[in-house]
Amino acid sequence: MSNDAVKKKTAQKPPRAMRLRTMFLLALCGVAAFVLLGVKLYDVQIKNNARYEGLALDNQLRQTTITASRGTIFDTNGKILAVSAPVENVFISPFEIERYDQDAAAIADGLSGILGVPRDEIMEKMARTASQYQIIKHRVESEEARLVREFIHSNGIRGVYLEPASKRYYPNNSLAGQIIGFVGTDNTGLYGLEQMYEDYLTGANGRIVQLKNARGASLMFPEYGDYYGARNGNNITLTIDASIQYYVEKHLEQAIEDYDVLNGAMCIAMNVRTGAILAIANYPNYDPNDYQRLGEREMERLGLIEDEEAYLLAFRDAQFRQWRNRALSDAYEPGSVFKIITLAMALEENIATPDSLFDCRGSIDIVGREDPLHCWNRWGHGTQDLNHAIQNSCNIACVELGLRLGAQTFYSYIDAFGLFDQTGLDPSAEGRSQWWSESVFFNRNNQSQLASATFGQTFKVTPIQMITAVAATVNGGYLMQPYIVRQVTDSEGNIIEVNEPTVVRQVISSETSAIMRSMLEDVVSVGTGKNAQVRGYRVGGKTGTSENTEQIAAGEENAPKNYIVSFIGFAPADDPEIIILLLLDTPSHATGLNISGGGMAAPVVGNMLADILPLSLGIRPQYTEEDLLDINIDMPRITGRSVDSAVEQLLSLGFEYRIVGDGTEVTAQLPSPNALVASGTSVMIYAGEEPPREPATVPQLNGMSYAAARSALESRGMFIRTTGAPKSDARVTVSVQSIPPGTQTAYGSVVEVTLIDSAAAERN
Repeated sequence: MSNDAVKKKTAQKPPRAMRLRTMFLLALCGVAAFVLLGVKLYDVQIKNNARYEGLALDNQLRQTTITASRGTIFDTNGKILAVSAPVENVFISPFEIERYDQDAAAIADGLSGILGVPRDEIMEKMARTASQYQIIKHRVESEEARLVREFIHSNGIRGVYLEPASKRYYPNNSLAGQIIGFVGTDNTGLYGLEQMYEDYLTGANGRIVQLKNARGASLMFPEYGDYYGARNGNNITLTIDASIQYYVEKHLEQAIEDYDVLNGAMCIAMNVRTGAILAIANYPNYDPNDYQRLGEREMERLGLIEDEEAYLLAFRDAQFRQWRNRALSDAYEPGSVFKIITLAMALEENIATPDSLFDCRGSIDIVGREDPLHCWNRWGHGTQDLNHAIQNSCNIACVELGLRLGAQTFYSYIDAFGLFDQTGLDPSAEGRSQWWSESVFFNRNNQSQLASATFGQTFKVTPIQMITAVAATVNGGYLMQPYIVRQVTDSEGNIIEVNEPTVVRQVISSETSAIMRSMLEDVVSVGTGKNAQVRGYRVGGKTGTSENTEQIAAGEENAPKNYIVSFIGFAPADDPEIIILLLLDTPSHATGLNISGGGMAAPVVGNMLADILPLSLGIRPQYTEEDLLDINIDMPRITGRSVDSAVEQLLSLGFEYRIVGDGTEVTAQLPSPNALVASGTSVMIYAGEEPPREPATVPQLNGMSYAAARSALESRGMFIRTTGAPKSDARVTVSVQSIPPGTQTAYGSVVEVTLIDSAAAERN
């Protein structure tokens, strides 16, 4: 090769340095590319793997939720109180609606008309075209679901679907509303047992997974999908007896009307021996199916508020008030009902016996108190034994017992009866008692707090604390742990949890408890609780009347005093099965009735027991000869019989009679067959005649004696039925009547009256 050729070849070859630089740059770019690719792979496969995997699955799979059914709540006898039933959710796939060129406006119009959902709201969800799941309406009932399906099929619509769901129902409406509570729109418990037992009642949702094609349509092949079944929630069986709950609520509502109770009412029924809660009722109440709605009385009150902001605040406050289980949450001054506890302490400590004598002069001087402490009877009860002192609800006798006990012993019994602590029935709902501190209560130079506490003043307890403590005084002396859930079972009936009666401690001896039962039975037989008598049953109990201290706190000292009237009763008195505590918060002065526990609360509890003992607990009455003079009797059917045989039957049942007409056969009768009327009622026998058809006007009966009230009704073609104190007692008068005076009613109607012993009603 010539030198020129060598030189030319050398000139064409890149310099070594350039080649090195080129190689370096290529290597650098390659490394950079691999680094970027590695970073991206790290981001996709490691750092954000779940996100990208989800996006991939979202493009490939359609998932539909299967809503778990919430557990059922039963009463103690298996009656359903709360249940979930299958319904459906209506949802749309905006992605499919756009992909298949569906008429979005027409779909929105159709669904809005069927479901009652605003059209604009549906159109707004239609606009989210990247989404395949937008709920239009939750928990659609079967009729609406049927109309949606017809709409889809008749119009060939794609992108509108229904999926299974469940909805909570309360088949008994307001019955036990504050106990059960309610669930929110997401089926989560918000109040009551629905909230307390949320973890038990709620289940685990399932899902259906299906593969979809590139156009978003489901591939209907089993091998390309999967099914994950829902796990339903557990069932709860309560100690609540629905029939007892019904009778308690029935008479509670009637008491609100009869006594124009302004601030509501509370009532608890408990099994004396076990602590099982049989019923809890509060007023105002509500229907968990429509828990936002207020009752008529509340709406009438709110209607007087003109300011919009004040109205909204009052409306919300009224809602919380009706949802709240006040029998657990609200502390109150128990008044004379608490004398039961003072009496039990004294008997257990042997500082007094039923025969011990006390001299009540109407007042007593107390160390540290400027003015004497008065008995409710300012004239005094004179010399009386302890048995008569509790019958008379004597404040002075209780104060003397407390002073003999001393503050430390008194306080130790309060602790033993559980009155310092929550009962544990529902810690989230229970309120707390309010007591003086030991430093104040134990002050020897000021015994005012001890003296007042002996008859239930200057401290507060909750109703559930009070009934639990009193039950311990009559059940043999055992403080029981109250409970409301009997057992929890799974959806297949397997038992998961069982609650048994639990003794917290023995507070007093069985001997002391027996004496307590006997003395409290005397309170109802001849004392302040006389108006709670139930013919055929032995009933014990105690009245209470305490000032509404909230009124004083509100600065209304000059207003007429308002009271919380109460009664606690148990039966059968010799071997108690049930105990009931009733509180009526602020009966109105407008009724003209004397406001007292003996006159108002006692007859209501008596009426509750009269229904519950035979009908719910199956305890048959045992009538004495005196009882037979006072009971109500079912009117027999005598129509169609001969007058002579009809008269014979009526006389055998203790009825009187009047014959209208001169026929030999009974063509009509008043009262009607099966009507429940007072024994001794004068029955109208129509012999060839017919009763008048014109209506009768109900007279004003309040304040009348039984005889006068019966005469006033029968003279107008009406008849009488009684509750409360015995009608054979000449001192009793009519307190309330079931049909208001002036009402036009059918000829032959029966008017129920509550009889009270006015002397007992004047006591606390």
